[in-house]
Amino acid sequence: MSPEKMVRMANQIATFFKSQPKEDASARVAAHIKDFWEPRMRKQLRDYVEQGGKGLDEIVLKAVPTI
Repeated sequence: MSPEKMVRMANQIATFFKSQPKEDASARVAAHIKDFWEPRMRKQLRDYVEQGGKGLDEIVLKAVPTI
């Protein structure tokens, strides 16, 4: 998948969980990505963050170490 599409998808997940009443948005983002993204997509996201994670929401950046 293109990095742009991956960033957009991850940020959409973060935006959804920001709107939820609980404070653990990064944990919920991590859980969603673990449940619904295939292993190659999760690896691509981790690799992207290791390279700087340009454009990713802060909540996604906080979630990645637990994915």
